[in-house]
Amino acid sequence: MTSTVEHTPIVIIGAGFGGIGLSIKLREAGFEDLVILERAADLGGTWQANTYPGAACDVPSHLYSYSFAPNPKWSRTYGQQREILEYLRAVATEHDVLRHMRFGVELLHARWDEDESRWHLATSHGPLTADFLLSATGIFAEAKYPALPGLETFAGKAFHSLHWDHDHDLTGERVAVIGTGASAVQFVPEIQPRVRELLLFQRSAPWIVPRMDRHTSGLERLLLERVPLAQRLIRGGFYSAIETFGLISLVDQRFRHPYEALGRWQLQRQVRDRALRAKLLPDYVIGCKRAIFSDAYFPALDQPNVEVITTGIAEVRPHSIVLRDGTEHEVDTIVFGTGFTSIPTAYDSYIGTDGRSLAQLYDKQPQSYLGVAVAGFPNFFCTLGPFGAAGNQSAIFMIESQIAYIVDALKQLRATGARRVEVRPRVQQAFLAEMARRSTATVWLTGGCQSYYTTADGLNAGLYPNWSFQYRRRTAAFDSESYEVSK
Repeated sequence: MTSTVEHTPIVIIGAGFGGIGLSIKLREAGFEDLVILERAADLGGTWQANTYPGAACDVPSHLYSYSFAPNPKWSRTYGQQREILEYLRAVATEHDVLRHMRFGVELLHARWDEDESRWHLATSHGPLTADFLLSATGIFAEAKYPALPGLETFAGKAFHSLHWDHDHDLTGERVAVIGTGASAVQFVPEIQPRVRELLLFQRSAPWIVPRMDRHTSGLERLLLERVPLAQRLIRGGFYSAIETFGLISLVDQRFRHPYEALGRWQLQRQVRDRALRAKLLPDYVIGCKRAIFSDAYFPALDQPNVEVITTGIAEVRPHSIVLRDGTEHEVDTIVFGTGFTSIPTAYDSYIGTDGRSLAQLYDKQPQSYLGVAVAGFPNFFCTLGPFGAAGNQSAIFMIESQIAYIVDALKQLRATGARRVEVRPRVQQAFLAEMARRSTATVWLTGGCQSYYTTADGLNAGLYPNWSFQYRRRTAAFDSESYEVSK
């Protein structure tokens, strides 16, 4: 007896903002036969995975949400992890897409079959085939750890912010925090009052600017609920304010001065110790790395139980960390705030027409067309692919642009009866050449820092080097002439 492999016309990988938004808009366009595979036990993507103390968004909530599903009831200017997760669950429930989700199902392998013009998927719950494969796995899915000699010998507790151990009590402990990215800036103020000693190992200081977060009053929420135009105006205001960050990279780096002045003012007013201020002042142009909004980080560092260490780590011992100058610090717990891998391991799973995986392609050179399609991967679309994320705008704005493009593509293909679609290699190469040309003078490449914005050889790692509103116009409709389409 032979078993029949389940076939679904559309398979979406990931149930975060991208996957939920795709499923909603696909259903609105009349596509019902789709499934969403999510390896976690719940929806939410990064907001399901990141539960560290203080986890919150660094984009105002009225902008970090779907334009088609505004929420007048945000309790704060910046949404916290639990509230964002509740918002996503409410949107998925309201639009009836939970029934398309399969939780605890991990994609193990996806291979394009040219003869059948379909994808063959191996999952943790068995095989599937699909006509179209849509990846919405996100770019902050895999924890990145530094290569520290002796780390495996450490006898205490060690974990990454992405995998926070809530059963481990830090009260009264000597805690080493390695890394000063956005996650660390959020959890350090939360754990500082509880620990005996906090050692913050800083490779480079982040630019910190005022967050100005606050609770919204009941009257405000009532007004936004009764007057939807008010919420749209607030969203537009936040969009415009954040878009102006692009002035530094896209127009002239001299526009950095007001933003850097704001960061210096924040440091000056919140840190009393002059020597500590010197450690915490970045030595690169703002925007070269991700600037971080916080009103709590600097005050937490200016406490007697905190030491900011800028000397590199030589090795980790069973109960201590040894610096390159020979200084040894005893620690009970190590918390890594070292960010995420630039190429998620999920990209190893996608195998295109020439037998290479997405990870292999991206490792050679970040590549895609508009951040949504990749030559050599027919019937495949993605959200936030290389050059599909912006350094000066909410990721949700970019994701919605990509969703509109992908849904329009599938509508056009359905209307013409096409079975196979693949971006033309020459079109992708022209797009990549444009991205390289526009990236040359950006602050990401010339601002004097190293970050996940750039590759190891100093190239743009995948940020869209233009205005987000220009990207929105560019992805407003599927440009079928850029693709090889066949029936």
